[in-house]
Amino acid sequence: MYNYDTVTEAIQGLKRRGYTLDFNAQADAECLVCHDTSLNLSPEEFQIDEVYRFEGNSDPGDEMVVYAISSERHNAKGVVMRSAPIPTARWRRS
Repeated sequence: MYNYDTVTEAIQGLKRRGYTLDFNAQADAECLVCHDTSLNLSPEEFQIDEVYRFEGNSDPGDEMVVYAISSERHNAKGVVMRSAPIPTARWRRS
C-alpha cells in the first residue's frame, strides 16, 4: 500500500500505476459507471485493490475516500472518489 498526503497525489499515483479510468458509483451503489467508455461494472465484476481516506484539516466531515478498483473480466483499472465511504458489503476487497 502506498502513502499519499492528498487526494490529488493519490489520483496521480494511481494513474501512474495503471488505474486510468474514472468511475462513478450509481446513487444506489449497485454498480460503477465509467462515462468515458460507457463501461458499467456490477459488484461481481470488480474488486477493490486499495482504499485511501482523507479528512479535511478544519472539518473531519470533509472526508474524501479514493478507491483503486480493477476488473479482470473487462481488463480495466480505475478510481472511484466519494465524499463519504461507499457501503461495501457487496464489494470485494483483494
